[in-house]
Formats: sequence, C-alpha cells, structure tokens
Amino acid sequence: MEVGVLLEQFGVINLWTYIAGLLLIIIAPGPNSIYVLKTAASRGVAVGYRAALGVFTGDALLIFLSFIGVASIIKASPLLFTLVRLLGAFYLLYLGIRIIHANFFAKGQRERAEEVSVSQENIFRKSLTLSLTNPKAILFYISFFVQFIDYNYAHTGLSYFLLATILEAFSFIYLSLLIFGGAAMATFFRQRQNVSRAGNGIIALLFMGFAARLATLSA
Repeated sequence: MEVGVLLEQFGVINLWTYIAGLLLIIIAPGPNSIYVLKTAASRGVAVGYRAALGVFTGDALLIFLSFIGVASIIKASPLLFTLVRLLGAFYLLYLGIRIIHANFFAKGQRERAEEVSVSQENIFRKSLTLSLTNPKAILFYISFFVQFIDYNYAHTGLSYFLLATILEAFSFIYLSLLIFGGAAMATFFRQRQNVSRAGNGIIALLFMGFAARLATLSA
C-alpha cells in the first residue's frame, strides 16, 4: 500500500505536499541550524549532536504546545507574544555579542576557554533555548500542520504525532549533514585562525540579524 494512502487512515492528508514544504522549511538557514553547525565545527561530532538534541527537543515541545492550543493563546495575547518575542531576540543578540567578544576582544581568555569542560557550557540548554524563545515557531507549527490533518479523524493527536515524527526524521538527517560537514571544516579552521575568527564573526552577525528580525516581527 502506498505510504500516503496508508497514512490517510490515520488522519494525515497530502503527505507528499507536506514533505515538499517540510524540506524547504528545514533547509532554510536559521539560528538553530547555524548554532549546530558552529558547535560541530568548534567542538566535534559528539557535541554537535548534543546541540542537535536541543533542537529536536525544542521542536517536539513546540509541536505539542501547538497541539494543545497554546499557540492560539499566544496569538490572542499581544502582550504575551511581544514578551516571548523580545526574550528570543535578546537571547540571539546575547549569543552574537558573546561570539564577537570571545573571538576579537578576549585573546587571553580564549585559550583558557578551550580548556573548560564542554559539559559546563551546557550546549543542550543553549540550543533548546534558541528553539523555545521563537514564538513564530509555535504559530508556524499550528498553521502548517493543520493543512495536513483530517479533523474528521477521531484521534488527531496521532496525526500530529506522525507529522512530528516525519519532521524530526528529516531534521535529524539535515542536522547530521551539518554536523559532519562542520566537523570536517574544523581542521581547516584550526590551521587558519584568521579565517576561523572571520567565520565566527559572520556567524555572530547572522545571530544579530536574526535578533533584529525577530524583534521587528508582528503577531
């Protein structure tokens, strides 16, 4: 039985349209994917997957919140939406400033920082925070998922779960490519410190750009 037809029995409709849209959404550059790439390039594959785990967990939580209707509450409360939006923008700006400071203004501290245990940096918490402080993400999930769920089906929770599983699977493949690509670039950057600092500077500017974009978004 064709997969799309099979999933229709569980309330999932237009599967291939969903997958096509999903691919475009996943590969679009964002703070989460850039953070995973930077972490893998600077810390290696294992720590890269720790950052990716934060993204997977954040996506799962946002999908669950959209399912139970929190997205509608945020949408209906401009004050709450603004608060979450500004918190997310502030966190992105903070990350960007930290990267610039560590690479260009704290030469003496940079060597000591490399000796600090990676676990103390709490990579997972950072990537999870990036995911959860984007109010547009939860609004996106509720507006995107509803297009592919048959609400005549009695157990729409199962439909959400299936769509979320597909999303996480594709996200895992894409982030894995970024992680191994970032790790492969690590040797190159270690041998060329000026290029490494320039690359980190660009990443910091991207984070600041995402912060400005999030700060100016409307509900």
